[in-house]
Amino acid sequence: MPALEGARFDHATGAETARTETRQWAASRASEGGAGRLQKESMNEQLQLSEEMSAETARLRVDVYGSQPREHVLEDLNFLNYRLADVRISPRVTLSEPDIVVNQDGDKAIAGDGRRITFQGPWPAGPIQKVVVAMLAIRMEAKGLHPFHASAVRYRGKTIMFLGGESNHGKSMGQIEACRRGALLVSTETTVVDDSGRAVKGSKEPFIKKRTEGTERADKAAPEAGVAKFFGGMPTWELYTEPSNIDIVVVPAIDGNFDPSLAEMIPFERQFQTLHSLQNYFLLNELLAADWPMPIVDTEPLRRARAKWVTKFSDRPYYFVRAANPQVLLDEVDKVL
Repeated sequence: MPALEGARFDHATGAETARTETRQWAASRASEGGAGRLQKESMNEQLQLSEEMSAETARLRVDVYGSQPREHVLEDLNFLNYRLADVRISPRVTLSEPDIVVNQDGDKAIAGDGRRITFQGPWPAGPIQKVVVAMLAIRMEAKGLHPFHASAVRYRGKTIMFLGGESNHGKSMGQIEACRRGALLVSTETTVVDDSGRAVKGSKEPFIKKRTEGTERADKAAPEAGVAKFFGGMPTWELYTEPSNIDIVVVPAIDGNFDPSLAEMIPFERQFQTLHSLQNYFLLNELLAADWPMPIVDTEPLRRARAKWVTKFSDRPYYFVRAANPQVLLDEVDKVL
């Protein structure tokens, strides 16, 4: 069984350590039961489907067992594309082992062993799609691709990223206002950045309008209410599709109580907010269902390698911008262009 591919980031020794330690952890978890036990139970059921998904060069295999036929793991890929920019179902399975196993029968349970996550029982699509996102994000990272919880635009000859860091107050509204001023859209919810710091891919919908069962959120209802308040309606824009170096990072804080201010961020602030944005995809703080937290797919070696890459990426201008609305936010950004 192949182990987690470790983070590349031009740290070969660190990546090999990540692979070794992840293998050891997976072996110890399997000997304790957990996902190893669930996988054994799954193998006694009928295989209904093996499906492979890809995001850029990263691939993920999902096997579905049980008594019910299944045409696809997920019938709707909108959430995956919203979170990871461009997820596709491959025409054939190429991976020798599954990354996710879904056993449709039995009592509800979920477990992870560091390499694989196994679902058992009647899970709705929502939690499964969240796990697919987290596992694909890990696989993308191993290929030198880093999904940021951030929007980006090509504006006045520069690529500007609006970073959804610790607070996430304004990345979408900042992007919309920049496009209203003539910027080309690079990305909305997610910006995929390669090892060199270039934006190479991005999601194109600013909001997800349909939530799958198991992901309903009252605080995410009516996502375009802010657009109506600030802009009257959604503006149109054109796309910028060429890979481009991220020139400036803006950490926005839109709140009607703030007077406008702009401050260049010190190195630790830049790294802190960047790591928050990257960690968003691994769901360490997520509850998948009542009584069932998200299994931990991250490891200490991967986190250390990620932090090293963050230090490298954060060596560019970052600005923290407070503003009462998106228009004032962009007025402040214009000052540094």
